[in-house]
Formats: sequence, structure tokens, C-alpha cells
Amino acid sequence: MSSEIENKYVIFKLGQEYYGLSINNVISIEKPSQTTRVPNAPDYVKGVINLRGEVIPVIDLRKKLGMETKDIDRNSRIIVVSSNEIYAGLIVDTSSEVLEIDKENIDKPPTDENDEFIDYINGIGKTDNRLIILLDLIKILEY
Repeated sequence: MSSEIENKYVIFKLGQEYYGLSINNVISIEKPSQTTRVPNAPDYVKGVINLRGEVIPVIDLRKKLGMETKDIDRNSRIIVVSSNEIYAGLIVDTSSEVLEIDKENIDKPPTDENDEFIDYINGIGKTDNRLIILLDLIKILEY
């Protein structure tokens, strides 16, 4: 795999913070559509959508990360991701760009024994004037 793709991240916002997912795991970015509720699903699973013939669970990423929930608006997006044959849509506040972040500009995630949120973080990317929280998709997709 070329290192060119390895360092590219799809950047999005939740609240005021910037987050990133490796572009290798991102299939597409969609406008939110009607979800079908799934009985007995965890509370962060909004439901499922039919995306080009595939039924994909939709996760409210704010809720999954323990943040305050927010209504879907015209800026909201569903980032369709895949990891280890698991497909899901992640609802985010806005999706902004694809950025290349060199490995030397990525710090290890902060460690705190009591903070579950840190489980989902792969690292902190530093760009010109922003810090970008790089998420661990495998941990987010675990139920």
C-alpha cells in the first residue's frame, strides 16, 4: 500500500471539534436519508438505510462518543465506512475535506484510565492551525 493513501483522512466536525477517519475505510459521503428503526438496537444506532441495494446500519457518532445529541440538519452527512467486512453509516455534523497528515504530525492519543472516549482515538493529527482527532474505526464499529 502506498504511503500516499495511508496518510489521507476524511475530515468532519462534531460540535466545534475536527475528527478524521482514514480514507481507506470511507466508501462514500451521503446526505442523510430516512432511516428505518431497528428494535432492540443500541441507543446510538439510529436505524438502517438502503444504500444502493445494501442495508447499512446508521450510527449517531455523537451518541456513540458520549456527546450531546443534535438534530440532523442540512449540513449533516452520513459517512459510509467499512472495516473488516462491516459496513456502517456514521452521522456527523458536517464533512469538510480530505487532508493528508504526515505520520510525524500525528501524536499518540491521550491516556486516561477513567475516560472511555479515549478508547476510540487512534491519534491526534496536527495541521496548520487545527488539531484533528483521528478515530479508531474498528473500536467504533464494535457493539
